[in-house]
Amino acid sequence: MEKFHIFVQLTRLNKPIGFFLLFWPCVWGLSLGYYFNNETLLYFKYIILFFLGSVLMRSAGCIFNDIVDRDLDKKVERTKKRPIASGKISVLESFIYIVLLCLISLLILLQFNKLTIILGIGSMILAFAYPFMKRITYWPQLFLGLTFNWGIIMGWTSLTNNISLEPFLLYVSAIFWTLGYDTIYGLQDIHDDEIIGVKSTSIKFKNNPKVFVGTCYCLCALFILIMFFMMEINKYILFFSIPFVTSLFYQIRIFDIKNTESCLTAFKFNNFSGLLNFIFILSISIL
Repeated sequence: MEKFHIFVQLTRLNKPIGFFLLFWPCVWGLSLGYYFNNETLLYFKYIILFFLGSVLMRSAGCIFNDIVDRDLDKKVERTKKRPIASGKISVLESFIYIVLLCLISLLILLQFNKLTIILGIGSMILAFAYPFMKRITYWPQLFLGLTFNWGIIMGWTSLTNNISLEPFLLYVSAIFWTLGYDTIYGLQDIHDDEIIGVKSTSIKFKNNPKVFVGTCYCLCALFILIMFFMMEINKYILFFSIPFVTSLFYQIRIFDIKNTESCLTAFKFNNFSGLLNFIFILSISIL
């Protein structure tokens, strides 16, 4: 029972916001592809597969991140009790979990077409390179955006089996979404991160975080609009995007750099934002 509890902590299964933020872009791309390929049964089958893949790969990513950051985590109040940093589990045992999770993920990936399989394997490079970015650049959140939203492209190709401009516009939009929400998340650790020398957009824009996050969210909405008008869809469907955009600016209003709890609340709200954008993109496909 204790080992199971450690595994849950290690994979963050007790904090589902992470795998939902990986899952929503997958179904955004999938729903966009559904507009061009109305195979309903395949669409619902792939939603399940992408959800399972998101949980597994996010879990593997968390373990790898904790292995890489184990010495840094010991110095940060919020992370010092993580299983690897606190010595509850060894690095070797953690690596074994990663291998098992990746093998199960591979079995799921093999259910898709060849193009999607290639894209999925390619995404592994991004996923396992991300933990090192905070040591190199003040823009690790940008790299996270490239990684976490790759599912948009995979969701699209799983139904269409081709590459097109539409999912790339949505991908760019989602990158700005991630830049915004992960900057908010990083504000929780800004003081500890500065002491230990970790870089982030939260630190880079600490004097005006709301301006930076607001700019990111505006660009997120802009690229969605560009995609919408390029597809020449009924303009009334655009009203379905209003709740999503409103949710982004609600986050800007509620987070306060001096209140870490408000930053966590605003960050978690992105699960709801992801759902709202899913509803908007699905409305494009079915109306």
